[in-house]
Amino acid sequence: MQPSSTQTSRRHFIRTSLAGATGLAALPTWAAPTGANGDIRVAVIGFNGRGAGHIKSLEEIPGVRIVALCDVDNIVLQKGLASQAKKGNTVTAYTDYRKLMLDPEVDAVTIATPNHTHTLIAMTAMQHGKHVYVEKPVCHNIWEGRQLLNAAEKVAKKGIVVQHGMQRRSSPGWASAMAWVKEGHIGKVTLSRGINFKKRESIGKIAAPVEPKDGLVKGTFHDLRNTKTDPKGAAQEVDTDYKLWAGPRGIAPVNRTQFHYDWHWQWAFGNGDIGNQGPHQTDVGRWALGDPEQLPKRVMSFGGRWGYEDDGETANNQMAFWAYEPAPLLFDNRGLPLKDMDWKQEPVYRVNGKTAAARVGNVIHCEGGYIIESKAYDLEGKTITKFDNFNDGSDHMLNFINSVRAGKLINPNLHVSHGFHAASLAHLANISYRLGKATSVDEVRERIKNDKAGLETYEHFVQNLVDNKIDLNVDKINAGPWLEFDPVAEKFTGEFAAEANALATENYVEEFKLPEI
Repeated sequence: MQPSSTQTSRRHFIRTSLAGATGLAALPTWAAPTGANGDIRVAVIGFNGRGAGHIKSLEEIPGVRIVALCDVDNIVLQKGLASQAKKGNTVTAYTDYRKLMLDPEVDAVTIATPNHTHTLIAMTAMQHGKHVYVEKPVCHNIWEGRQLLNAAEKVAKKGIVVQHGMQRRSSPGWASAMAWVKEGHIGKVTLSRGINFKKRESIGKIAAPVEPKDGLVKGTFHDLRNTKTDPKGAAQEVDTDYKLWAGPRGIAPVNRTQFHYDWHWQWAFGNGDIGNQGPHQTDVGRWALGDPEQLPKRVMSFGGRWGYEDDGETANNQMAFWAYEPAPLLFDNRGLPLKDMDWKQEPVYRVNGKTAAARVGNVIHCEGGYIIESKAYDLEGKTITKFDNFNDGSDHMLNFINSVRAGKLINPNLHVSHGFHAASLAHLANISYRLGKATSVDEVRERIKNDKAGLETYEHFVQNLVDNKIDLNVDKINAGPWLEFDPVAEKFTGEFAAEANALATENYVEEFKLPEI
Protein backbone atom coordinates (compact mmCIF):
# COMPACT_ATOMS: atom_id res chain seq x y z
CA MET A 1 0.00 0.00 0.00
CA GLN A 2 1.52 3.30 -1.08
CA PRO A 3 0.51 6.86 -0.18
CA SER A 4 -1.13 8.88 -2.91
CA SER A 5 0.85 11.40 -4.93
CA THR A 6 -1.31 14.17 -3.46
CA GLN A 7 -0.43 13.11 0.07
CA THR A 8 3.25 12.85 -0.82
CA SER A 9 3.30 16.28 -2.46
CA ARG A 10 1.52 17.89 0.49
CA ARG A 11 3.89 16.28 2.94
CA HIS A 12 6.92 17.24 0.89
CA PHE A 13 5.74 20.85 0.75
CA ILE A 14 5.16 21.05 4.51
CA ARG A 15 8.49 19.40 5.33
CA THR A 16 10.68 21.32 2.94
CA SER A 17 9.07 24.59 3.95
CA LEU A 18 9.69 23.93 7.62
CA ALA A 19 13.19 22.67 6.96
CA GLY A 20 14.11 25.88 5.21
CA ALA A 21 12.57 27.95 7.98
CA THR A 22 14.35 26.21 10.84
CA GLY A 23 17.71 25.34 9.36
CA LEU A 24 17.01 21.59 9.23
CA ALA A 25 17.51 21.09 5.53
CA ALA A 26 20.41 18.70 6.21
CA LEU A 27 17.93 16.17 7.61
CA PRO A 28 15.56 14.11 5.49
CA THR A 29 12.79 16.50 4.49
CA TRP A 30 10.16 14.54 6.41
CA ALA A 31 12.16 14.79 9.64
CA ALA A 32 11.53 18.42 10.54
CA PRO A 33 9.07 19.39 13.31
CA THR A 34 5.47 19.43 12.15
CA GLY A 35 3.79 22.79 12.10
CA ALA A 36 0.69 23.57 14.13
CA ASN A 37 -1.56 23.03 11.11
CA GLY A 38 -0.01 19.77 9.91
CA ASP A 39 -1.04 16.25 10.87
CA ILE A 40 1.45 14.22 12.87
CA ARG A 41 1.77 10.91 11.07
CA VAL A 42 2.79 8.09 13.35
CA ALA A 43 3.85 4.46 12.94
CA VAL A 44 3.43 2.05 15.85
CA ILE A 45 6.10 -0.66 16.02
CA GLY A 46 5.16 -3.72 18.09
CA PHE A 47 1.56 -3.71 19.29
CA ASN A 48 0.76 -7.13 20.70
CA GLY A 49 0.92 -5.67 24.21
CA ARG A 50 1.82 -2.16 25.32
CA GLY A 51 1.76 -0.93 21.74
CA ALA A 52 -2.00 -1.48 21.65
CA GLY A 53 -2.18 1.21 24.32
CA HIS A 54 -0.10 3.47 22.09
CA ILE A 55 -2.64 3.06 19.29
CA LYS A 56 -5.53 3.89 21.61
CA SER A 57 -3.79 6.99 22.99
CA LEU A 58 -2.79 8.26 19.56
CA GLU A 59 -6.32 7.82 18.20
CA GLU A 60 -7.62 10.13 20.91
CA ILE A 61 -5.29 13.02 20.02
CA PRO A 62 -6.62 15.52 17.44
CA GLY A 63 -4.31 16.11 14.50
CA VAL A 64 -2.63 12.72 14.77
CA ARG A 65 -2.95 10.04 12.14
CA ILE A 66 -1.70 6.48 12.43
CA VAL A 67 -0.28 5.81 8.97
CA ALA A 68 1.65 2.58 9.50
CA LEU A 69 1.78 -0.49 11.70
CA CYS A 70 4.80 -2.74 12.09
CA ASP A 71 4.99 -6.15 13.76
CA VAL A 72 7.09 -9.23 13.08
CA ASP A 73 4.15 -11.54 13.84
CA ASN A 74 1.91 -11.61 10.77
CA ILE A 75 -1.11 -12.71 12.81
CA VAL A 76 -0.75 -9.71 15.09
CA LEU A 77 -0.14 -7.45 12.10
CA GLN A 78 -3.24 -8.59 10.22
CA LYS A 79 -5.42 -8.11 13.30
CA GLY A 80 -4.07 -4.59 13.63
CA LEU A 81 -4.78 -3.79 10.00
CA ALA A 82 -8.31 -5.17 10.29
CA SER A 83 -8.95 -3.11 13.40
CA GLN A 84 -7.81 0.06 11.65
CA ALA A 85 -9.90 -0.78 8.58
CA LYS A 86 -13.03 -1.04 10.74
CA LYS A 87 -12.32 2.53 11.85
CA GLY A 88 -12.00 3.64 8.24
CA ASN A 89 -8.24 4.03 8.41
CA THR A 90 -6.04 2.38 5.78
CA VAL A 91 -2.46 2.05 6.99
CA THR A 92 0.75 0.74 5.48
CA ALA A 93 1.84 -2.62 6.87
CA TYR A 94 5.45 -3.45 7.66
CA THR A 95 7.16 -6.50 9.07
CA ASP A 96 10.67 -5.05 8.86
CA TYR A 97 11.19 -1.87 10.86
CA ARG A 98 14.08 -0.93 8.57
CA LYS A 99 11.77 -0.64 5.57
CA LEU A 100 9.35 1.45 7.59
CA MET A 101 12.12 3.96 8.32
CA LEU A 102 12.38 4.68 4.59
CA ASP A 103 8.75 5.76 4.42
CA PRO A 104 8.60 9.56 3.94
CA GLU A 105 4.99 9.58 5.15
CA VAL A 106 6.06 8.68 8.71
CA ASP A 107 6.99 11.58 10.99
CA ALA A 108 7.27 9.70 14.26
CA VAL A 109 7.41 6.17 15.60
CA THR A 110 6.40 4.62 18.89
CA ILE A 111 8.26 1.47 19.94
CA ALA A 112 6.83 -1.28 22.14
CA THR A 113 8.76 -4.31 20.92
CA PRO A 114 10.60 -6.74 23.25
CA ASN A 115 13.30 -5.05 25.35
CA HIS A 116 16.30 -6.25 23.37
CA THR A 117 15.26 -4.29 20.25
CA HIS A 118 14.18 -1.00 21.88
CA THR A 119 17.50 0.83 21.45
CA LEU A 120 18.23 -0.66 18.02
CA ILE A 121 14.91 0.46 16.54
CA ALA A 122 15.02 3.84 18.29
CA MET A 123 18.47 4.64 16.94
CA THR A 124 17.52 3.47 13.47
CA ALA A 125 14.55 5.84 13.59
CA MET A 126 16.80 8.71 14.68
CA GLN A 127 19.18 7.86 11.85
CA HIS A 128 16.30 8.41 9.42
CA GLY A 129 15.05 11.62 11.01
CA LYS A 130 12.00 10.20 12.78
CA HIS A 131 10.77 11.40 16.15
CA VAL A 132 10.86 8.58 18.70
CA TYR A 133 8.76 7.42 21.63
CA VAL A 134 10.45 4.35 23.11
CA GLU A 135 8.96 2.22 25.87
CA LYS A 136 10.66 1.14 29.07
CA PRO A 137 13.24 -0.12 29.52
CA VAL A 138 14.70 2.11 26.84
CA CYS A 139 17.75 -0.15 26.66
CA HIS A 140 18.58 -3.80 27.29
CA ASN A 141 22.03 -3.09 28.75
CA ILE A 142 24.00 -0.13 30.09
CA TRP A 143 26.33 0.28 27.11
CA GLU A 144 23.60 0.52 24.49
CA GLY A 145 21.63 2.86 26.74
CA ARG A 146 24.53 5.30 26.67
CA GLN A 147 24.65 5.05 22.86
CA LEU A 148 20.92 5.82 22.77
CA LEU A 149 21.32 8.84 25.02
CA ASN A 150 24.27 10.21 23.04
CA ALA A 151 22.34 9.82 19.80
CA ALA A 152 19.24 11.51 21.25
CA GLU A 153 21.30 14.51 22.33
CA LYS A 154 22.78 14.82 18.85
CA VAL A 155 19.50 14.71 16.97
CA ALA A 156 17.82 17.05 19.47
CA LYS A 157 20.00 19.81 18.00
CA LYS A 158 18.26 19.15 14.69
CA GLY A 159 14.74 19.25 16.09
CA ILE A 160 14.21 15.51 16.54
CA VAL A 161 12.37 14.50 19.70
CA VAL A 162 13.20 11.32 21.64
CA GLN A 163 10.94 10.56 24.62
CA HIS A 164 10.89 7.68 27.08
CA GLY A 165 7.83 5.69 28.21
CA MET A 166 8.01 6.57 31.92
CA GLN A 167 4.40 7.75 32.08
CA ARG A 168 4.45 9.03 35.66
CA ARG A 169 6.72 11.85 34.51
CA SER A 170 3.60 13.32 32.88
CA SER A 171 1.45 13.12 36.02
CA PRO A 172 0.63 16.55 37.53
CA GLY A 173 0.04 14.86 40.88
CA TRP A 174 3.44 13.23 40.94
CA ALA A 175 5.08 16.52 39.92
CA SER A 176 3.30 18.23 42.83
CA ALA A 177 4.39 15.51 45.24
CA MET A 178 8.02 15.83 44.14
CA ALA A 179 7.94 19.61 44.48
CA TRP A 180 6.41 19.21 47.96
CA VAL A 181 9.18 16.82 48.99
CA LYS A 182 11.84 19.18 47.64
CA GLU A 183 10.35 22.04 49.68
CA GLY A 184 11.11 20.04 52.82
CA HIS A 185 7.65 19.93 54.43
CA ILE A 186 8.50 16.68 56.25
CA GLY A 187 12.26 17.04 56.29
CA LYS A 188 14.94 15.52 54.15
CA VAL A 189 14.49 12.26 52.26
CA THR A 190 16.07 9.37 54.17
CA LEU A 191 15.12 6.49 51.85
CA SER A 192 13.41 6.18 48.48
CA ARG A 193 11.57 2.88 48.10
CA GLY A 194 10.14 1.15 45.04
CA ILE A 195 7.65 -1.71 45.42
CA ASN A 196 6.43 -4.31 42.95
CA PHE A 197 4.23 -6.96 44.58
CA LYS A 198 2.80 -8.53 41.43
CA LYS A 199 2.17 -12.25 41.13
CA ARG A 200 4.18 -14.15 38.55
CA GLU A 201 3.15 -17.75 38.12
CA SER A 202 5.27 -20.43 36.47
CA ILE A 203 5.68 -20.00 32.71
CA GLY A 204 5.89 -23.78 32.33
CA LYS A 205 8.68 -25.97 31.04
CA ILE A 206 8.91 -26.81 27.39
CA ALA A 207 9.35 -30.46 26.40
CA ALA A 208 11.74 -29.60 23.58
CA PRO A 209 13.00 -26.34 22.07
CA VAL A 210 11.16 -25.02 19.03
CA GLU A 211 13.53 -24.79 16.08
CA PRO A 212 12.90 -21.83 13.73
CA LYS A 213 12.45 -22.97 10.14
CA ASP A 214 13.68 -20.75 7.33
CA GLY A 215 13.95 -17.91 9.83
CA LEU A 216 10.30 -18.25 10.88
CA VAL A 217 8.52 -19.44 13.99
CA LYS A 218 5.02 -20.69 13.17
CA GLY A 219 2.50 -22.75 15.08
CA THR A 220 0.65 -22.91 18.36
CA PHE A 221 2.32 -22.06 21.66
CA HIS A 222 0.50 -23.05 24.82
CA ASP A 223 0.49 -20.80 27.87
CA LEU A 224 1.04 -23.20 30.77
CA ARG A 225 0.95 -20.56 33.50
CA ASN A 226 -2.73 -20.78 34.39
CA THR A 227 -3.62 -24.43 33.79
CA LYS A 228 -4.94 -24.78 37.35
CA THR A 229 -7.59 -22.15 36.74
CA ASP A 230 -7.92 -22.73 33.01
CA PRO A 231 -7.44 -26.46 32.26
CA LYS A 232 -7.39 -25.86 28.54
CA GLY A 233 -4.64 -23.29 28.85
CA ALA A 234 -4.36 -20.28 26.57
CA ALA A 235 -3.03 -20.92 23.08
CA GLN A 236 -0.99 -18.43 21.08
CA GLU A 237 -1.02 -18.72 17.32
CA VAL A 238 2.32 -17.46 16.09
CA ASP A 239 3.56 -16.59 12.60
CA THR A 240 6.72 -14.65 13.28
CA ASP A 241 9.76 -13.58 11.30
CA TYR A 242 12.14 -14.82 13.96
CA LYS A 243 15.22 -13.31 12.39
CA LEU A 244 13.70 -9.87 12.86
CA TRP A 245 12.28 -10.77 16.29
CA ALA A 246 15.64 -11.97 17.61
CA GLY A 247 17.48 -9.13 15.90
CA PRO A 248 20.82 -8.47 17.63
CA ARG A 249 20.70 -11.73 19.61
CA GLY A 250 20.66 -13.94 16.53
CA ILE A 251 18.51 -16.95 15.68
CA ALA A 252 18.49 -19.75 18.27
CA PRO A 253 15.92 -22.35 19.41
CA VAL A 254 12.94 -20.97 21.33
CA ASN A 255 12.96 -22.26 24.91
CA ARG A 256 9.60 -21.27 26.38
CA THR A 257 6.05 -22.54 26.18
CA GLN A 258 4.55 -19.15 25.39
CA PHE A 259 6.31 -17.28 22.61
CA HIS A 260 5.04 -13.79 23.36
CA TYR A 261 5.50 -11.97 26.67
CA ASP A 262 7.40 -14.69 28.55
CA TRP A 263 10.65 -13.57 26.93
CA HIS A 264 10.61 -11.05 29.83
CA TRP A 265 12.03 -13.78 32.08
CA GLN A 266 14.92 -14.82 29.83
CA TRP A 267 18.14 -12.82 29.93
CA ALA A 268 18.76 -12.62 26.19
CA PHE A 269 15.56 -10.66 25.61
CA GLY A 270 14.14 -9.40 28.91
CA ASN A 271 15.35 -8.03 32.21
CA GLY A 272 13.05 -9.67 34.75
CA ASP A 273 10.45 -7.71 36.66
CA ILE A 274 13.07 -5.30 37.99
CA GLY A 275 13.54 -4.28 34.34
CA ASN A 276 9.89 -4.71 33.37
CA GLN A 277 7.66 -3.05 35.97
CA GLY A 278 10.66 -1.92 37.99
CA PRO A 279 11.77 1.06 35.86
CA HIS A 280 8.51 2.87 36.62
CA GLN A 281 9.22 2.61 40.34
CA THR A 282 12.97 3.20 40.21
CA ASP A 283 12.33 6.26 38.05
CA VAL A 284 9.96 7.73 40.66
CA GLY A 285 12.42 6.67 43.36
CA ARG A 286 15.26 8.53 41.64
CA TRP A 287 12.98 11.52 41.04
CA ALA A 288 12.38 11.73 44.79
CA LEU A 289 16.15 11.88 45.29
CA GLY A 290 16.37 14.96 43.09
CA ASP A 291 17.20 13.15 39.84
CA PRO A 292 20.91 12.49 40.40
CA GLU A 293 22.76 13.15 37.16
CA GLN A 294 24.99 10.11 37.59
CA LEU A 295 24.36 6.48 38.37
CA PRO A 296 25.23 5.38 41.94
CA LYS A 297 28.71 4.26 42.96
CA ARG A 298 27.64 1.01 44.61
CA VAL A 299 24.93 -1.58 44.02
CA MET A 300 23.93 -4.94 45.45
CA SER A 301 21.06 -7.30 44.72
CA PHE A 302 19.85 -10.71 45.84
CA GLY A 303 16.86 -12.95 45.24
CA GLY A 304 15.89 -16.12 43.46
CA ARG A 305 13.35 -17.92 41.32
CA TRP A 306 11.36 -19.82 43.91
CA GLY A 307 8.19 -21.91 44.08
CA TYR A 308 8.45 -23.73 40.76
CA GLU A 309 10.85 -24.94 38.06
CA ASP A 310 10.21 -23.48 34.64
CA ASP A 311 11.89 -21.96 31.62
CA GLY A 312 12.33 -18.59 33.30
CA GLU A 313 15.84 -17.41 34.20
CA THR A 314 15.27 -14.13 36.04
CA ALA A 315 14.38 -13.71 39.71
CA ASN A 316 10.72 -13.75 40.74
CA ASN A 317 11.58 -12.31 44.17
CA GLN A 318 14.40 -9.77 44.32
CA MET A 319 15.73 -6.93 46.43
CA ALA A 320 18.14 -4.27 45.21
CA PHE A 321 20.12 -1.56 46.98
CA TRP A 322 21.61 1.47 45.21
CA ALA A 323 23.94 3.56 47.38
CA TYR A 324 22.95 7.04 46.29
CA GLU A 325 24.08 9.80 48.64
CA PRO A 326 22.88 11.22 50.93
CA ALA A 327 19.82 8.91 50.74
CA PRO A 328 19.69 5.43 49.17
CA LEU A 329 17.22 3.79 46.81
CA LEU A 330 15.74 0.37 47.57
CA PHE A 331 13.60 -1.86 45.36
CA ASP A 332 11.52 -4.75 46.67
CA ASN A 333 10.07 -7.18 44.12
CA ARG A 334 7.71 -10.02 45.11
CA GLY A 335 6.30 -12.40 42.54
CA LEU A 336 4.92 -15.00 44.95
CA PRO A 337 1.60 -14.93 46.84
CA LEU A 338 1.06 -13.92 50.45
CA LYS A 339 1.34 -17.51 51.66
CA ASP A 340 0.85 -21.21 50.87
CA MET A 341 1.49 -20.61 47.15
CA ASP A 342 -2.16 -19.53 46.98
CA TRP A 343 -2.28 -17.15 44.02
CA LYS A 344 -5.56 -15.63 45.22
CA GLN A 345 -3.73 -14.03 48.14
CA GLU A 346 -1.33 -11.14 47.53
CA PRO A 347 1.31 -9.73 49.88
CA VAL A 348 1.31 -6.10 51.01
CA TYR A 349 3.97 -3.81 52.45
CA ARG A 350 3.03 -1.62 55.41
CA VAL A 351 5.02 1.40 56.51
CA ASN A 352 5.93 1.01 60.19
CA GLY A 353 3.64 -2.02 60.19
CA LYS A 354 0.64 0.30 59.80
CA THR A 355 -0.08 2.17 56.60
CA ALA A 356 -0.50 -0.10 53.58
CA ALA A 357 1.49 0.88 50.51
CA ALA A 358 0.37 0.28 46.95
CA ARG A 359 1.27 -3.21 45.76
CA VAL A 360 2.97 -1.54 42.81
CA GLY A 361 4.23 1.92 43.69
CA ASN A 362 6.57 4.02 45.78
CA VAL A 363 7.19 5.17 49.32
CA ILE A 364 9.31 8.24 49.98
CA HIS A 365 10.60 8.13 53.57
CA CYS A 366 11.53 11.47 55.11
CA GLU A 367 12.69 12.67 58.51
CA GLY A 368 9.20 13.72 59.60
CA GLY A 369 6.92 11.42 57.63
CA TYR A 370 6.47 9.67 54.34
CA ILE A 371 4.63 9.77 51.03
CA ILE A 372 2.74 6.80 49.64
CA GLU A 373 1.61 7.56 46.11
CA SER A 374 -0.93 10.43 46.34
CA LYS A 375 -0.82 11.06 50.11
CA ALA A 376 1.68 12.37 52.64
CA TYR A 377 1.64 11.09 56.24
CA ASP A 378 3.36 12.00 59.47
CA LEU A 379 5.43 9.41 61.32
CA GLU A 380 2.33 8.14 63.13
CA GLY A 381 0.50 7.45 59.90
CA LYS A 382 -1.83 10.46 60.03
CA THR A 383 -2.63 12.01 56.66
CA ILE A 384 -1.02 15.43 56.19
CA THR A 385 -2.00 16.26 52.63
CA LYS A 386 -3.26 14.76 49.40
CA PHE A 387 -1.95 15.57 45.93
CA ASP A 388 -4.54 16.39 43.28
CA ASN A 389 -4.51 15.37 39.61
CA PHE A 390 -2.69 12.20 40.59
CA ASN A 391 -2.51 9.60 37.83
CA ASP A 392 -0.04 7.39 35.99
CA GLY A 393 0.54 9.93 33.25
CA SER A 394 -2.51 9.81 31.02
CA ASP A 395 -1.16 12.74 28.98
CA HIS A 396 2.25 11.18 28.34
CA MET A 397 1.58 10.40 24.68
CA LEU A 398 -0.06 13.80 24.19
CA ASN A 399 3.08 15.41 25.60
CA PHE A 400 5.14 13.50 23.06
CA ILE A 401 2.96 14.75 20.21
CA ASN A 402 3.11 18.31 21.53
CA SER A 403 6.90 18.01 21.69
CA VAL A 404 6.98 16.79 18.10
CA ARG A 405 4.94 19.82 17.08
CA ALA A 406 7.34 22.10 18.94
CA GLY A 407 10.46 20.39 17.59
CA LYS A 408 11.77 20.04 21.14
CA LEU A 409 10.77 18.46 24.44
CA ILE A 410 8.14 20.59 26.15
CA ASN A 411 9.16 19.36 29.60
CA PRO A 412 12.62 18.23 30.84
CA ASN A 413 10.89 15.37 32.67
CA LEU A 414 10.30 13.79 29.26
CA HIS A 415 14.00 13.57 28.42
CA VAL A 416 15.13 10.07 27.49
CA SER A 417 17.94 10.38 30.06
CA HIS A 418 15.39 9.55 32.76
CA GLY A 419 14.54 6.38 30.87
CA PHE A 420 18.25 5.57 30.59
CA HIS A 421 18.80 5.98 34.34
CA ALA A 422 15.73 3.94 35.30
CA ALA A 423 16.72 1.11 32.95
CA SER A 424 20.35 1.21 34.02
CA LEU A 425 19.41 0.87 37.67
CA ALA A 426 17.75 -2.42 36.76
CA HIS A 427 20.81 -3.49 34.77
CA LEU A 428 23.17 -2.64 37.65
CA ALA A 429 21.09 -4.70 40.07
CA ASN A 430 20.72 -7.62 37.67
CA ILE A 431 24.47 -7.71 37.09
CA SER A 432 25.05 -8.05 40.84
CA TYR A 433 22.36 -10.73 41.03
CA ARG A 434 23.80 -12.69 38.10
CA LEU A 435 27.23 -12.70 39.74
CA GLY A 436 25.69 -14.00 42.95
CA LYS A 437 26.10 -17.32 44.74
CA ALA A 438 23.93 -19.44 47.02
CA THR A 439 23.94 -17.75 50.41
CA SER A 440 22.31 -18.47 53.76
CA VAL A 441 19.70 -16.23 55.33
CA ASP A 442 22.10 -15.31 58.12
CA GLU A 443 24.92 -14.40 55.73
CA VAL A 444 22.68 -11.96 53.88
CA ARG A 445 21.42 -10.57 57.17
CA GLU A 446 25.00 -9.96 58.29
CA ARG A 447 25.76 -8.13 55.06
CA ILE A 448 23.00 -5.53 55.58
CA LYS A 449 22.93 -5.42 59.40
CA ASN A 450 23.81 -1.71 59.50
CA ASP A 451 20.92 -0.76 57.20
CA LYS A 452 17.87 -0.56 59.49
CA ALA A 453 15.25 -0.08 56.76
CA GLY A 454 16.93 -2.60 54.47
CA LEU A 455 17.12 -5.17 57.25
CA GLU A 456 13.45 -4.71 58.18
CA THR A 457 12.44 -5.16 54.55
CA TYR A 458 14.67 -8.20 54.25
CA GLU A 459 13.03 -9.88 57.26
CA HIS A 460 9.64 -9.33 55.61
CA PHE A 461 11.06 -10.63 52.34
CA VAL A 462 12.32 -13.83 53.99
CA GLN A 463 9.07 -14.34 55.92
CA ASN A 464 7.13 -14.20 52.66
CA LEU A 465 9.26 -17.03 51.30
CA VAL A 466 8.87 -19.08 54.48
CA ASP A 467 5.10 -18.52 54.40
CA ASN A 468 5.11 -19.98 50.89
CA LYS A 469 6.88 -23.05 52.27
CA ILE A 470 10.21 -22.30 50.61
CA ASP A 471 13.02 -24.09 52.46
CA LEU A 472 15.81 -21.53 52.38
CA ASN A 473 18.27 -24.08 53.70
CA VAL A 474 17.79 -25.95 50.44
CA ASP A 475 16.73 -23.25 47.96
CA LYS A 476 19.17 -20.65 49.18
CA ILE A 477 19.17 -16.98 48.38
CA ASN A 478 21.25 -16.03 45.35
CA ALA A 479 23.16 -13.08 46.75
CA GLY A 480 25.21 -10.86 44.50
CA PRO A 481 28.27 -8.93 45.68
CA TRP A 482 28.42 -5.24 46.40
CA LEU A 483 29.72 -3.86 43.11
CA GLU A 484 31.75 -0.68 42.79
CA PHE A 485 30.82 1.52 39.85
CA ASP A 486 32.50 4.54 38.29
CA PRO A 487 29.53 6.74 37.27
CA VAL A 488 31.66 8.99 35.06
CA ALA A 489 33.23 6.23 32.98
CA GLU A 490 30.11 4.06 33.50
CA LYS A 491 32.35 1.10 34.23
CA PHE A 492 32.57 -1.29 37.15
CA THR A 493 35.73 -1.19 39.20
CA GLY A 494 37.10 -3.30 42.02
CA GLU A 495 37.12 -7.03 42.68
CA PHE A 496 34.37 -8.14 40.28
CA ALA A 497 34.97 -5.53 37.57
CA ALA A 498 35.85 -7.88 34.70
CA GLU A 499 32.82 -10.12 35.16
CA ALA A 500 30.46 -7.20 35.77
CA ASN A 501 31.63 -5.14 32.78
CA ALA A 502 31.17 -8.19 30.55
CA LEU A 503 27.49 -8.19 31.51
CA ALA A 504 27.11 -4.44 30.95
CA THR A 505 27.01 -4.98 27.19
CA GLU A 506 26.13 -7.82 24.81
CA ASN A 507 27.05 -9.31 21.47
CA TYR A 508 25.31 -7.93 18.40
CA VAL A 509 24.70 -9.87 15.20
CA GLU A 510 26.43 -8.00 12.37
CA GLU A 511 23.18 -7.23 10.53
CA PHE A 512 21.63 -5.72 13.66
CA LYS A 513 24.43 -3.66 15.13
CA LEU A 514 23.50 -0.23 16.45
CA PRO A 515 23.75 2.44 13.74
CA GLU A 516 26.12 5.35 14.10
CA ILE A 517 24.37 8.68 14.60
